[in-house]
Amino acid sequence: MSDRDSFIDEVSEEVRRDRLFGFLRRYGWIAAAAVVVLVAVAAWIEWQRLGDRADAREFGDAVVAALDNDSAEARRAALAEIPAEDGRRALIAMLAADTLDTDAATDATLERLTAVADDDAVPALYRELAALKAAMILQDREEPQAVLDRLEPLTIPGAPYRLLAMEQQALARIRLGETDAALTTLREILQDGASTQGLRQRAQQLIVALGGSLDTAAG
Repeated sequence: MSDRDSFIDEVSEEVRRDRLFGFLRRYGWIAAAAVVVLVAVAAWIEWQRLGDRADAREFGDAVVAALDNDSAEARRAALAEIPAEDGRRALIAMLAADTLDTDAATDATLERLTAVADDDAVPALYRELAALKAAMILQDREEPQAVLDRLEPLTIPGAPYRLLAMEQQALARIRLGETDAALTTLREILQDGASTQGLRQRAQQLIVALGGSLDTAAG
């Protein structure tokens, strides 16, 4: 290969990398939005499960009032003042992770999410959701391998957030420079019948950004 060809390949790789991380910056919020939807569903399930509807309504009203604050700091402070145990505590932790505008806020939220994820008294559905959200936040703060280790238990067959966790695994693999492994994971997501349309679309866009083939992914 000539020096000219080598130079062109290097430039092409840099352009592809820039496009990839531009995509992540532009569409990363979609994965976060998916988690917010899961939180809303979990909140509805929790409300239905509770026998004391008046208590559930009071809790819901407090959450709505807290989220009605204009600033992220005020929302987090108001949420922290709401009495909550078990599943409710998990929901508060997830909602507090809405807007992390400072390092201190991120650290406090990660501590809260980790506490929920490690609490056996909290239903597994909420523990795993908290663990997933923590891993998402740590994508830019922790070494990729550490993020992969966090995600591994969430990707076992039957895990409720398996496909979302696999998506995060692919992002961590990209950070490690393991493009082939990331493509393999993204193709597994596409081939899984449980993948949502939004998740499939994100996986396809990442495959293209990585220089992979959608024909291979479909096969």
